[in-house]
Amino acid sequence: MLKELGPGLRLTIIFTVLTGLLYPAVMTGVSELIFPKQANGSLITVNGKVVGSALIGQPFAKPEYFHPRPSAAGNGYDATASGGSNLGPTSAKLLRGTIKMDDKKNEIVDFDGINLRIVHYCVDNDIPYESSVPLDQFKDSHGDLNDVKLIKAFNDDKAPLLFSAKASIPPDAVTASASGLDPHISPANAETQASRVAKARGVSADQVKQLIPQSTDRADLGFLGEPRINVLMLNIAVDQKFPVSK
Repeated sequence: MLKELGPGLRLTIIFTVLTGLLYPAVMTGVSELIFPKQANGSLITVNGKVVGSALIGQPFAKPEYFHPRPSAAGNGYDATASGGSNLGPTSAKLLRGTIKMDDKKNEIVDFDGINLRIVHYCVDNDIPYESSVPLDQFKDSHGDLNDVKLIKAFNDDKAPLLFSAKASIPPDAVTASASGLDPHISPANAETQASRVAKARGVSADQVKQLIPQSTDRADLGFLGEPRINVLMLNIAVDQKFPVSK
């Protein structure tokens, strides 16, 4: 019996060493030699400090920064939970959002939904809108919108909140990518946000908009994909050109 098992055991050990140790080691070494930046995660450094990766989106919420597209990966842009919502275009959850109870029995947002994203995008970027109910009814004592109240209003079966923008909103501004890690936004999305960023930095919108074409990556090989802007790289450029006064 041992005579029959011997060849199989030896082959297992040989291929484990070849494919499990030698091959990965050689590929890693070749990658480090030829593509060192990509092999190390395409990390971006500013003043000697790593601020992120060019391949993975990250949250930017302050008004002086361009905001990324929404993310459904974990709690947002979580590389260990990459994925989309898997919700179809007719899904009530996708459109209206849902809430849940946390450990302390407080109502919190479970899934924000496209309607809520449109509200915030309009309010944040001064886009005119129509609302069946004044948004002031959904603000807290600090003047901030209460997302839980808005989602409840959108899901009200008897008199649901109706909200619509009076101007076109780029799709990537209110929809998540399939990976949830997309680091890019469309030029149209950046153009819409430019006025808010400029106002927060005390410069003109035209000054900020000048950085958008400079930060736009064209379609690969001229025809693969769409023009896109890496949000992290654009925000770095804005920080360098128009630093925020502290």
